[in-house]
Amino acid sequence: MRTIDWVDGAVEIIDQTVLPGELRILRLHTVDELIAAIQSLAVRGAPALGVAGAFGVALAARVHADDPEELADAVRRIENARPTAVNLARGARRAAESLPHGAQAVLAEACRVRDEEIAASEAMAALGADLMVELCGERPRLLTHCNTGGLAAVTVGTALGVVHELHKRGHLAGVVASETRPLLQGARLTSWELSQWGIEHRVAVDSAGPFLMARGEVDAVILGADRICANGDVINKIGSYAHALGARRADLPFVVVAPESTVDLDTASGDAVPIEDRGAAEITAWAPAANPAFDVTPHDLVTAIVTDRRVIRLDRGEKI
Repeated sequence: MRTIDWVDGAVEIIDQTVLPGELRILRLHTVDELIAAIQSLAVRGAPALGVAGAFGVALAARVHADDPEELADAVRRIENARPTAVNLARGARRAAESLPHGAQAVLAEACRVRDEEIAASEAMAALGADLMVELCGERPRLLTHCNTGGLAAVTVGTALGVVHELHKRGHLAGVVASETRPLLQGARLTSWELSQWGIEHRVAVDSAGPFLMARGEVDAVILGADRICANGDVINKIGSYAHALGARRADLPFVVVAPESTVDLDTASGDAVPIEDRGAAEITAWAPAANPAFDVTPHDLVTAIVTDRRVIRLDRGEKI
């Protein structure tokens, strides 16, 4: 099952807000419905958001074909639905380049974005599995953060796709999935996907990650990214930075897996990236709260970045 797809004139998504209790498919017919799904995190994950952005423009091209101002406004609203992940705006802009050629051309380009993300997931899984065996030996124990499986992509996934590939090869000794605050995307979504694949795992509270590393219970950290800056800084779900610090202290590899579409050479470093704040309501009703959705992991804490095209060894001084 694909996380997001175009089916009979509408965008179909797996509603990630109700997992693991219910597997619900939503059909989105309008730009407003798509934006609401993006902002509620019914669809999320950098690669899936890139596809959502492209399909959103395809919806707009059908609805507003005779109103250029409404069409341009719809594209802007899609691009800005979530500010931190670069893929969303990039997918929307790519599909929008076909607007002069009509709605069917826009849809065709959006479908190409989807297909390229599927191929990218498969390539990352293979490259990443090879790298993890090289770094950690034949049967690594891995800690992962947030959700980076097929739910975050279209199929397979990024970092969790690597985990799945290692499992298929018989080269996986175990997985720790951090719960991932504030919306428990590790405890809810990653655990659900690992269970679907028959992979044994434990869920750990986020703050336990560095301690588990220090105790020798994992061999590496592997996670995804919502944006990779030109200097190698990694923008990912809040808590990633803490895991990177723990990995450095324990002398463990810290590996980022994300498609080339997540690499943003136009952004020099993490200092220039707007960090989305989800607001206090998601975590507390009785006090003000800091609820950043993402953090910045400095490039000097990253061992390697795996994309669908290459492995970049930042620990060896290789450049993005």
